[in-house]
Amino acid sequence: MITLEKIRERLIESIRQSGLSQTQLAKKLHVSQSTIAHYLKGDILPALDTLANLCVLLDVSPSYILCFE
Repeated sequence: MITLEKIRERLIESIRQSGLSQTQLAKKLHVSQSTIAHYLKGDILPALDTLANLCVLLDVSPSYILCFE
């Protein structure tokens, strides 16, 4: 079963593997660094357009982040 915790874990893993800091990601996505921190804590999920752009920046598929693969 897909859970928010699994999605959060994949986001964390993908961000760490990218080598980008939370600040760098925030600037590229035009969101605040605290927004990125909230994604990683699991407080909120990115909007669909932000998730799509995040996947491009991290070079991962949305299917992977959303635990479809």
